[in-house]
Amino acid sequence: MTTNGTLAGLDGLEVEETVSQGRTITEADVVSFAALTGDWHPQHSDATWAADSRFGRRVAHGMLLLSYAVGLVPLDPSRVVALRGISDVVFKRPVHIGDTIRVASRIDDVKPLDEETALVRVSWRIVNQSGEGVARARLAIVWRRRVAAAEGPSNGPQLEEVFL
Repeated sequence: MTTNGTLAGLDGLEVEETVSQGRTITEADVVSFAALTGDWHPQHSDATWAADSRFGRRVAHGMLLLSYAVGLVPLDPSRVVALRGISDVVFKRPVHIGDTIRVASRIDDVKPLDEETALVRVSWRIVNQSGEGVARARLAIVWRRRVAAAEGPSNGPQLEEVFL
């Protein structure tokens, strides 16, 4: 399945674990996410309430972490067709305002879908600035097996066929 660290049949897809650049969670991030989603739970939005909570201060939304993780991982648009699913999400530790997160990614499995695409299963471990795991998730990504032609979309199978 692998040849010199590259997955057979998937040009340029590396097997090794990679770690993303960091992203520091700010006050503006938490407030903007609360406004966007309507999730104004006091654990995220009320410093006085949060001070008496289990975590002792405000924490970032778990879904904010997942959203930022998607942005931190370099998913090449010439290769990635779509994010098919996210599963097994577990939030292990709180992330506070001022914490910096990174995403460690590992390819777990590759399953050909057709001649042009494969389903790549990836494990993510989101870590804080101390290297402690704060969340984990598994993703299924529809991946082009070869770099797409520069002319535009291929005449290959329709996306509906790939997602069935």
